[in-house]
Amino acid sequence: MKEVKYGVALLALVTMLTACGSKDEGSATGSEANPAVAANGAGCNLVSTIDGSPLNIKVTAEDSDAAKAFLQTCKNPYNEIFANDPEKLKKLGQRAYNYNNCTGCHGGKLEGVMAPGLKKQPEGGQSIWDNQWVYPQNATDKGMFETIAGGTPGKSGKGTMFKWHKQIEGHTGDGLTTDDILQAIAYIRTHYEGTDGKPWLE
Repeated sequence: MKEVKYGVALLALVTMLTACGSKDEGSATGSEANPAVAANGAGCNLVSTIDGSPLNIKVTAEDSDAAKAFLQTCKNPYNEIFANDPEKLKKLGQRAYNYNNCTGCHGGKLEGVMAPGLKKQPEGGQSIWDNQWVYPQNATDKGMFETIAGGTPGKSGKGTMFKWHKQIEGHTGDGLTTDDILQAIAYIRTHYEGTDGKPWLE
C-alpha cells in the first residue's frame, strides 16, 4: 500500500515539474515571446536625441509585426519590405512621408527646404545642406527613429524638430504611431544617395 502511495506521489511530482518546464518554454519570458518586454527593457533601448533620457515607447495593440520587431531589435523591417515591393513603398512609405508633412521642412524630394535634406548626397550634390547628417546617429534606423519620435535640441538648446511619436509627452498634433515613423524612415532610406555605406541594412 505504501509503495502505491509513494508511486502516485512521485508521478504527481514528475507531472508537476514537467508542466512547469513546458509552461516556461512556451510562456512570454523572453523578448521574442513578448515584444512588450523587449520594448520596455531587454530590446531596443530608445533614448532622446535632445538629452539622452529614455524614450518609453511601448508596444500597443495598433502596432504591426514590423513595429514590434523594431522595438525588439532596432532594425526597421520596412527597409526590406519596401525594397522588395515598390507598391508598398508607394502606398505606405511615400504616403507616410507626404501625409505627415515631412515635405514641408525636408522637401518633396528630400532635398531640404527649411530643414536638412535627407538624401545625404555625395560630394558635388545640389542640396543647400552639407553631406553629413546633422545628428550622426541618424545613420542608423534606431537613431533616426529617436530623432523623429522625440524631437531634436537644435543649436540653441530648444527643439527645432517637433516630437512626433504619440506616446511622447508634448508630441505634435495627434502624434504618429511607431509604424508611421518606421515607414517614413524606410521611404527616406530608399532615396539614399550617400557613398559611406548603408548601416541600417547591416
